[in-house]
Amino acid sequence: MNEVRLIATAAFGLEAVVARELKNLGYTDLEVENGRVLFVADLAAIPRANLWLRSADRVQLLLGEFTAKSFDELFEKTKALPWEDWIPQDGEFPVQGKSVKSQLHSVPDCQAIVKKAVVERLKQKYKVQWFQETGPRYSIQVALLKDRATLTIDTSGAGLHKRGYRIEAGQAPIKETLAAALVQLSHWQPQRLLLDPFCGSGTILIEAALIGDNIAPGLTRRFAAEDWPQLGRALWQAARSEASGAIADNPLKLQGSDIDASVIAIARQNADNAGVADKIHFQRRELAQVRSSVKYGCLITNPPYGERLEGPTLGLYREMGKVFAPWDTWSIYIITSEADFEKYYGRKADKKRKLYNGRIECDYYQFIGPPPPRSDRKQKDLPE
Repeated sequence: MNEVRLIATAAFGLEAVVARELKNLGYTDLEVENGRVLFVADLAAIPRANLWLRSADRVQLLLGEFTAKSFDELFEKTKALPWEDWIPQDGEFPVQGKSVKSQLHSVPDCQAIVKKAVVERLKQKYKVQWFQETGPRYSIQVALLKDRATLTIDTSGAGLHKRGYRIEAGQAPIKETLAAALVQLSHWQPQRLLLDPFCGSGTILIEAALIGDNIAPGLTRRFAAEDWPQLGRALWQAARSEASGAIADNPLKLQGSDIDASVIAIARQNADNAGVADKIHFQRRELAQVRSSVKYGCLITNPPYGERLEGPTLGLYREMGKVFAPWDTWSIYIITSEADFEKYYGRKADKKRKLYNGRIECDYYQFIGPPPPRSDRKQKDLPE
């Protein structure tokens, strides 16, 4: 068991971002598919991937994949997998499932069949008839897509977006994983000013601070696989030691503003919880008051849109276009579900990327400014 097959799940549109993160961690034996990146690695990859992946939803251990068009086929092929390699006699192993475009469309029945098959396999291994399931948790998922079954064990526990710093959120928060992806999909570099004029609870800027100082997003939280005897404490301690030693202390220039003073207070608290409060300047400010003396800045924002917040937004997009029109040397990145955003904003994006904010289909509009001249790449100015 020196080598394992793992899956980093991802929201649609973020698979390439997650693949790049894995490559940066040194994992190159990978396959990018819709909603996931499969990779082969050693056991140490389980703690390292959980600690470091910024844009993935979960890290799952792949037990097997096979065609299953009948319950008998699902049972026998599930039972043939080496569950005893991972689940100890006292292990807790709940089963969750989903089915899309498959003949086995009843999810409760699929879950029951998989549970029964795993129990029968473990009975043969441990020579017992009953499992109390009082030990470490091994959450099994059976996912059926077009009659293809994928059996995995979740190593993460709570989703990877739950970094632990966001005790409170604004009215329509963006997930930490998506916020990190927005930053990584931009041309922002830690030496450039980054501005978010609709910062809400501060998630985009907090994720940028973690990226800018090379702080592993999962460093202060726990994961399900930490209790697995197959990994042991040494692997987790080594991964955390590596992550702690990689932290930098760069002079970041990050600013967020919002019209709502109460969410600014939340943003400050969240940044403090994340350990980056000294890296970000938050203040209450209306959109019309947003300005900067910096010539080559970067703006990334998640403004209000209809599905997330009630109320008119088209006028807001027109105002954004007017406020940001003079910023022709800035790189501006805006995510919204409004299909006609460019019309109201008054400018066609250089690039668009289809992303999902939760279940809301969005576009990430990218207005790419020129790179700063070398003499300007160490700007000291803060926004006015």
